[in-house]
Amino acid sequence: MSLPAHQLELLSPARDADIGIEAVNHGADAVYIGGPAFGARATAGNDIRDLERLIQHAHRFNSRIFITLNTILRDDELDGARRMAWQVYEAGADALIIQDMGLLELDLPPIQLHASTQTDIRTPEKARFLQDVGLSQIVLARELDLQQIAAIRAATDPERTAIEFFIHGALCVAYSGQCYITHAHTGRSANRGDCNQACRLPYEVLDGQGRILAHEKHVLSMKDNNQSGNLRALVGAGVRSFKIEGRYKDLGYVKNITAHYRRLLDEIIEERELSGTPLARSSSGRTTFTFTPDPDQNFNREFTDYFVNGRQDDIGAFDSPKTPGREIGWVTRVGSVKAGEQWFELETGDAATVLHNGDGLCYWDLQKELVGVHINRAECVDAAAGRWRVFPKDAIASFKDLRRSLPINRNRDMDWVRTLEKKSSDRRIGLWAEFAETEHGFALTLTDEDGFVGAARIAHPHERATDAERFDVALREQLGRFGTTIFAAQDITLRMTQPWFVPASALNQLRRDAVAQLEAARTAGFERLPRAAPALPPVAFPEDTLTYLANVFNHKAHDFYVRHGVKVVDAAYESKEEEGEVSLMITKHCVRFSMSLCPKQAKGVIGVKGTIKAEPLQLINGKEKLTLRFDCKPCEMHVVGKMKKSVLNQHARQMAEQPMQFYRTRPGA
Repeated sequence: MSLPAHQLELLSPARDADIGIEAVNHGADAVYIGGPAFGARATAGNDIRDLERLIQHAHRFNSRIFITLNTILRDDELDGARRMAWQVYEAGADALIIQDMGLLELDLPPIQLHASTQTDIRTPEKARFLQDVGLSQIVLARELDLQQIAAIRAATDPERTAIEFFIHGALCVAYSGQCYITHAHTGRSANRGDCNQACRLPYEVLDGQGRILAHEKHVLSMKDNNQSGNLRALVGAGVRSFKIEGRYKDLGYVKNITAHYRRLLDEIIEERELSGTPLARSSSGRTTFTFTPDPDQNFNREFTDYFVNGRQDDIGAFDSPKTPGREIGWVTRVGSVKAGEQWFELETGDAATVLHNGDGLCYWDLQKELVGVHINRAECVDAAAGRWRVFPKDAIASFKDLRRSLPINRNRDMDWVRTLEKKSSDRRIGLWAEFAETEHGFALTLTDEDGFVGAARIAHPHERATDAERFDVALREQLGRFGTTIFAAQDITLRMTQPWFVPASALNQLRRDAVAQLEAARTAGFERLPRAAPALPPVAFPEDTLTYLANVFNHKAHDFYVRHGVKVVDAAYESKEEEGEVSLMITKHCVRFSMSLCPKQAKGVIGVKGTIKAEPLQLINGKEKLTLRFDCKPCEMHVVGKMKKSVLNQHARQMAEQPMQFYRTRPGA
């Protein structure tokens, strides 16, 4: 059984348990977080005790916790991964997110398995296969459009597998799981959680004749994903789990972006209630915020909806991988360097804009490089005109091309930062209270929005209230005080033959006892969704031959694919068998298209017909050289290169010093 088809799940990231707790408090239906090891973010692991604390908090709201176990594993790591799977299951986790199919050959606990984005799900056939081998939730490739998502939904069973899709955050330019540049150049591995982000570097782009087409441009760096405007279409295409990227992100990012999408998804749920085709949240309660969510306030490289609505012209952050922020005004004066004046003045476009000590400003210099300015002190010169004098942390002389009329952006607002450092949300589960007299006292029964019940009784003499007119109001007010709990009263029913006097102390005790019973009932009634059983007999994998692109790094993964009909299984790139030139990255992004050099773009343009061909280009960063090759039929780009000798030599030394076991197609040297 997967996530019920009528439920929508907001899935938030967490670097640690405290951030995960705040994700739940800000409306997350589920949180994904690293376990003690084997997650695809090398430095984002968490202790079991911290995970237990997060799981206990999340389950109070029926929110679920998914543990990332999504790296490829060596043979000698499999038992450690199996033991970790049992640890997190016993701690109460709801699912494991996996990449390595070797895990399905192990004695895993009866915990749900979800397919990581690293499994590279682009086709209905691959999605159907993963469903049939027992994965209850699959996150699709970010590059898919609405029609492709709908085709995958049509090919799979919504009762067995839920469709998950990234809706916000940083974009990997490669199909996830299909990038080996880090390993080729450094020996580290993106498939083992240790990417060096070569895609964010500046490159020179050369054509076949050695002519420079672009100089020092970040041509592999994408803008950040933002599907705020496409949520209804994604729901229509069959997406049910909406995933926010960011297991390295800070608390403010998780609070803000979770709150932003919580509001948008709640709007959709409310609309569907009126339409007669209802949807529901997959967890309990409603969330209110002390701030207005705003994605622009967090680090971003500007936004794109990527390929959801087809190929777009403007998906790259080619000028800079940094955050440009939001334009707030322009420079009006710059202090004299000769006079030692360490300030400049600016005028804001909106006089209501307030600058703060510690704010971050930035601007584009004449070479289109982003220059950052950290405000040490900000002084208001003219509030009505929105004029400010800014004293930067660094010397004025160090700011290249700072001049009058220069547009200024703000990419860090300290007032916003401080707002999100404080308590900024309140999540409550609705309940209905019934207060009734009993033969020897009074009873309070609480029924929450999920149907759980908590009840308490107290022995107390029936004494008529002296102020009958205030009795009803005072009693309801006292009973409705759920401020320190996770509950909020939707309605209070009084079942009394006459207005009895009940002291506040007795009412408080009744409420505390009934809430404790309700919490206990919720805990006892929480059910983890079961592990899906694989189809029998074992279904065939869509292909009978696997190259290094399948990331098979252990013998159990090899055995898994053989059991599912694969005849030839090559070893993962990390096995060091591919020493020549190979595709180190496969991507839907096309540098030719982004530079208006795509043959398809030129079709029908008079004077250029036949003159633009998809010939290879070269990328150069220092001593690093990569070749771009273009496969126009599927409209994909391959970044081609080979493994450095230093990486091979380092590997040979490591094997000599401490042999490690991993799957190889050919015998090692």
